[in-house]
Amino acid sequence: MMRKIGNDKTSGKSLQKERRLSFFKKRTEELRTTEPGEESPEAEKSVSYPEKEVYWIRCPKCGKMVDREKVVKRKYICYECGGYFRVRLQNRIRMVADPHTFEEWFPEMPVRNPLAYEGYEEKLEEAREKTGMEEAVTVGQCKVFGEDIMLGICDSRFLMASMGHNVGEKIAAAIERAIEKRLPVFLFCCSGGARMQEGIISLMQMAKTAAAIQRLGEAGLLYCTVLTDPTMGGVTASFAMLGDVIMAEPGALIGFAGPRVIRQTIGQELPEGFQTAEFLVEHGIVDGIVKRENLKKTIYFLVKAHQGREGEYAAFIPNMEFQFDVSEIVREHIWKTKTESVWERVKAARRIERPSAGDYMTYIFEHFVEAHGDRCFGDDPAVTGGIGFLDGQPVTVIAEQKGKDLRECQRRNYGMPRPEGYRKALRLMKQAEKFHRPIVSFINTSGAFCGIEAEERGQGEAIARNLREMSALKVPVLCIFIGEGGSGGALATAVGNEVWMLENATYSILSPEGFASILWKDSSRAREASEMMRITAQDLKQLDVIEKIIPEFGGADETTVQAIGEYLKVQIRDFLERCRGLSGQELADQRYDRFRKY
Repeated sequence: MMRKIGNDKTSGKSLQKERRLSFFKKRTEELRTTEPGEESPEAEKSVSYPEKEVYWIRCPKCGKMVDREKVVKRKYICYECGGYFRVRLQNRIRMVADPHTFEEWFPEMPVRNPLAYEGYEEKLEEAREKTGMEEAVTVGQCKVFGEDIMLGICDSRFLMASMGHNVGEKIAAAIERAIEKRLPVFLFCCSGGARMQEGIISLMQMAKTAAAIQRLGEAGLLYCTVLTDPTMGGVTASFAMLGDVIMAEPGALIGFAGPRVIRQTIGQELPEGFQTAEFLVEHGIVDGIVKRENLKKTIYFLVKAHQGREGEYAAFIPNMEFQFDVSEIVREHIWKTKTESVWERVKAARRIERPSAGDYMTYIFEHFVEAHGDRCFGDDPAVTGGIGFLDGQPVTVIAEQKGKDLRECQRRNYGMPRPEGYRKALRLMKQAEKFHRPIVSFINTSGAFCGIEAEERGQGEAIARNLREMSALKVPVLCIFIGEGGSGGALATAVGNEVWMLENATYSILSPEGFASILWKDSSRAREASEMMRITAQDLKQLDVIEKIIPEFGGADETTVQAIGEYLKVQIRDFLERCRGLSGQELADQRYDRFRKY
């Protein structure tokens, strides 16, 4: 059974509609001011002015009284502090779904009281009367810019969106139907946790929903969650944190145990911003923050980026062929450049002014959205990863970043990844494999970070796992050295079907200084070491370690960055065309054979 809700005005005969109308009638007769922390700007107080009637509501973040009409126009965001109000079901549907397209699934389910908890049925009925909803979660199908998705929305007004058996059943049943209909799944999560009145049966919903999500993943379908304020307890520890992509609204409270419980347990004050969405991004748990004005576009982007099929790696927009040409300025730059020695190439690869992966990506991909975190510990700024579109073809991009000035270099740890950086890269590459998306990896690192914390978090294990998993990925993998390539830290993101190098890039077992120090006990002989190590692109092409040398048109700098980027775009397109039609196993076998020969 399904019916349309949201913008559809044809469903007024249903019991749920009658309850909703009754609720709104009662509320309009009892207008009042909203206190800080209440869930939405619906409780109001009217103040009459000669010109117009203004409804004031209290912001739950800053506590100021604000004009409701202005807040609604800003998608329920306070214009004084930028704080987010909690959003009701109908308003959320309007934010996300194309008009008149939402069809609710499983609108009514029988009430159960598994523990025979006194007064529970009455409490549920009271929540239904108050909210006009049957349960804390509503699920169904809708379109987003014409693309079909399964949409689920939790509403905190219904018993703080706690997870009882009907919540778990709706989510599991909706996922099963999404598998049948081959739909991507998007869930807006909000909850105070498990529903205490249902005891152990509520706890079982965590395992049930997790098992359904596992089946969705096995079917190769996308699962995304948007964490809203608050998302806590058993919901956090189940379906909220299992998304292929996990997003969060700004400032949302997210965690397992509540702040008060943690304070009482450990007996200490918590840091500012603890358990906020921003805190979770910094600590690698959430992919990113999504603002409400970008929400619908972000969902559409994610749907389009996860529609790949095996063998279809060059689904470019028709008539988008790019013609590369060298400008007169670049030609003059080439003419003035002299051939450099090996040591000069080493210094060129290390220059802080040398273009970064991000600089080249501007000219290669028309869109790029970054994803954050390893889902375990942190988000390593030395490694950037996300999804880009190359003439319409979605591509997973991994890039090591050093920084362009002292402050950025310090923030990015001078491009030396920590274990969480390698684990983030691997997480995104495995996601690319699941959705048949090719991978492009830009390498520019002097090596993996060596430090106490890196060893504590398993630097060696992280690199080893990347080497193993990358060797077996069943999608095309292209690796491009754009600067330094130092040791196993560089190899950890460089196990590709093809490996390319920019003309003045280097790739070596370790730095020339380290080589000279180990073999000759004299790091000052680094120049001499560089001459004999065979670390340039020209050397490695002769050794058959790389397949292609990318010209720098006189040296990679701000003059040539566009030309190099556009040349790379043409070459990457050709690589993807060569991979078209190959099965995942063929690509993995090709990669195995490539490294087996050494």
